Amino acid sequence: MAEPNIELADAGPVTWWRCEPRRLARDQQEVAAFCPDLDWSATGAGSWHGRLPIWPFARPKPQGVEDLVDGKGLLVQVVYGHAYPMVPAAIFPLDPEPEVVERTQHQWHVNGDGSLCLMQTDAAWTGRDSVTGLLLKAAGWHIEYALMKHGLISVMSTNGIVEDPVVDPLIVSSAAERSVEADVPPED
Repeated sequence: MAEPNIELADAGPVTWWRCEPRRLARDQQEVAAFCPDLDWSATGAGSWHGRLPIWPFARPKPQGVEDLVDGKGLLVQVVYGHAYPMVPAAIFPLDPEPEVVERTQHQWHVNGDGSLCLMQTDAAWTGRDSVTGLLLKAAGWHIEYALMKHGLISVMSTNGIVEDPVVDPLIVSSAAERSVEADVPPED
C-alpha cells in the first residue's frame, strides 16, 4: 500500500481556480469591465461583493428607473462553489434583501437559501458561460423586485428583462405618476 502524500493532505482544499487558473483570470477581467465596484475575495471557494450597476443593459435606460430603485444598484454577494465553473455561482441580494416569506413563493425568483433563481433549468448554465451573464440577470431581478414591491407587477417575468423591454414602459409610466403625485399640493 502506498504512503499518503502528506504534502497534498496538508495543503487544504484545492480551489477551483487552482484547477482552472485561466477561468479565474477570465472572470476577473470580465467582472472588472462589467462592474468595477465588485471586490474579489479568495476566501473559501471565492466570492465577489459590491453593488451592481442600476441599468447595465444594451438598450436605453427608461426614465425613472433610478427613482424606482432608490438610486442604488443591487448590493450582492456572488458566492462560488468548489464545483465552479461546472456549477454556476450563487448570487445573494443583500440590499434590498428579500424577506423570508419571499423565499417561499415562486413569483419572487428567490431560492430558500436567499440566493436568486436566475435560470429556469440547470442545463441553462454550460460551464462556459460568463459570470457576468448572471450579474446582468441579477441587475434585472433588482428592477423587477422593485416593481413587485411597488405593486406594479404581481409576478416576475419568466425570461427576465436583460433583453426583453416588457417592463420599460411600466417604469416610465410609474415615474410619470410619481412625478404628478409629487406636484399635487397636500389637501387641508
